[in-house]
Amino acid sequence: MKHLLIVCLLSLCFLTGKTQNENKYYETAVYKESIKTVLAYREGFELSEPIMRMDEDIALVFKFDDLADEVKNYSYTVIHCNADWKASSLSQSDYIEVFADNPVDDYAPSFNTTFNYVNYQIVLPNDEIKLKLSGNYVLLVYENTDRSKLILSQRFCIFENGSNIDATVHRATTEAFKGESHEVDFTISHPNLTIKNPEKEVKVVLMQNHRRDNAVTSLKPLYIHDGELIYDYNDKNVFKAGNEFRYFDNRSNKQNGENVRTTEYMRPYYHKTLVTDEIRSNKKYFFYEDMNGKYAVSSQDQQVQDYNTECDYDFVHFTLNMPTPLLGGKIYVFGALSQWQTKKGNEMSYNFDKGCYELTLLLKHGYYNYIYVYIPIGTKTVDDTNIEGSFWATEDNYQVFVYYRAPACRYDRLIGYTQVSSAENSR
Repeated sequence: MKHLLIVCLLSLCFLTGKTQNENKYYETAVYKESIKTVLAYREGFELSEPIMRMDEDIALVFKFDDLADEVKNYSYTVIHCNADWKASSLSQSDYIEVFADNPVDDYAPSFNTTFNYVNYQIVLPNDEIKLKLSGNYVLLVYENTDRSKLILSQRFCIFENGSNIDATVHRATTEAFKGESHEVDFTISHPNLTIKNPEKEVKVVLMQNHRRDNAVTSLKPLYIHDGELIYDYNDKNVFKAGNEFRYFDNRSNKQNGENVRTTEYMRPYYHKTLVTDEIRSNKKYFFYEDMNGKYAVSSQDQQVQDYNTECDYDFVHFTLNMPTPLLGGKIYVFGALSQWQTKKGNEMSYNFDKGCYELTLLLKHGYYNYIYVYIPIGTKTVDDTNIEGSFWATEDNYQVFVYYRAPACRYDRLIGYTQVSSAENSR
């Protein structure tokens, strides 16, 4: 009864009008230092993205660890966003059924680990919250019942069957990009949806490996046919292919996994030093299967039964060999392990005595992908080719999101989504 009363009080603002977060921009981010290993995926496949079709009988799973010795009182809500990830003008009652704010009541403490932590989980939809509309969403988790005390935000998407997307990836056709880039061409078919002004009403977001930093968001249809929009450019839809992701196996402290040079116990924690990495932009391309920048929490130790609460944390030491520092910019360890972001926490520092860049990250046991990226001072442009190189033979996944807003509509519908691999469609 007490729980029901709290939830009802929290939901008053959701029942009475527009969200107070209107026009606020949301990203996937962590706002509390003790929060680690934030994961979001389709139930049953940890390497998937938190994207689902409206009529699918599947759930989205959200997990995170709090490196604290006690259980915290966390709550969560969901905010609907437009294509630009700014909160839509809808009231929460327009897109949420049941309750807008709910306690995070699925949690468990770690067991037999050197780092004490509490693992929290949220599954959507659930009995307390169901989502009625398609589009971009952000999950907000906050302390107690105060939304201003955010600990993390996580984007996810729900799409309709409003269109069919036929996409292909191949080696870039223009001379300026040949040899190092991919071209993504696609056609959007919408036979059951009348779009009167596609250049204004339709917005397409084209992404590589679900990265936001280099997403293409300004494409307009090159050709408009009856019930069909064609995006067959030679330049505006081109991505540097990059290189296959580096990787290391951090699934046990009893032995050195692949690309782990040493494992040392320095009371009270374990430290893993990875094999020293070299610049790859001046080397030939070498194919191997990777996870396109993702990581999976797991263990090789037989006594570990529950990866959520029994996988330990280690300090992982990265080293990039470079006799002289790169002037005019900064280097970062980049991938899902950094939430595809470049911040102080994953910025490398240069060791003049050893002639290398170094970084230490606290990571949960698992199998990890990563690359090194360079950002020139004064810009936000992430360059992953300066150190890693770029080769058109690299296997990348590309995602196409199609948003539609009719003149009288108050939000951006997500009417289509697809993913295509360069390995499956190259020619």
